[in-house]
Amino acid sequence: MYSKISDNIAYTRKPVCAGRFYPENKKELEELIRHILENEKPNIDTSLSINQLCGAIVPHAGYIYSGYQAVHAFQVIKESVEHYDTFIIINPNHTGSATDIFNLSTATKWETPLGDVEVDIQLSEQLEIEYHNAAHNNEHSGEVILPFLQYFIDYPFKIVPITMNRQNYDTAFKLAQKILEATKKTGRKVFVIASTDFSHFETPNRGYELDQLVVDQILKMNSKLIEEKVNDHNISMCGFGPVMTLIELSKLCSQNAQMHILKRGHSGTVYPSEKVVNYISMICTH
Repeated sequence: MYSKISDNIAYTRKPVCAGRFYPENKKELEELIRHILENEKPNIDTSLSINQLCGAIVPHAGYIYSGYQAVHAFQVIKESVEHYDTFIIINPNHTGSATDIFNLSTATKWETPLGDVEVDIQLSEQLEIEYHNAAHNNEHSGEVILPFLQYFIDYPFKIVPITMNRQNYDTAFKLAQKILEATKKTGRKVFVIASTDFSHFETPNRGYELDQLVVDQILKMNSKLIEEKVNDHNISMCGFGPVMTLIELSKLCSQNAQMHILKRGHSGTVYPSEKVVNYISMICTH
């Protein structure tokens, strides 16, 4: 039997990445996002905004590295013809603190330098996922999404952050089913953000080649082969589970689900290096 937030100690989850992954000062944070957006805006294809959107794949590194890819997804979301009640953020577990396959947090709000974001408690409780605050409190890959949402989304919204502890096809499909059932019960219009970076500390050419093995399967919406490619080629993509979840959910919702690449890049374009981390943003339509 899964507990409810009301059965646990509710709290506001404080930022742990401010001052490291993004500025801890509100003005500096807004200026950085604005600077990145101004740099990228001429190349952002917002034509996909006229479609029904299911979710996005977004990187979660420091803003100075991966923000140039991330803003492409958030600008498309901003210009979407639809408004979303709740953004479900699915992120991998980098800390090792976990119970069960996935974990929610009992936080009722998440704080960033741009203010507080409310958690959709009703939707959270319908997911029937274990609460384990340690899986969220020091995890960066969910938190870094929030200031982007606060900056780009100009209407009220709530969030449900989910840390995915075990990443494989079976767990992805199970989570997709849970999200679908919970949204049906609550009537929420949700948007799913799969938080992931791609290959880590490879040469730019080698990283691109490895990532392309996964990208090909993402574009084919083939989760089973994503897992196979990651494992067979030892690809250091940290959030392939969230990506598979988004794919499986989109296929449960529509036979016409498609993934579109928005922007690719790597850390070496910001600070030249022989070994880089790769970032890709994508949007899912149906």
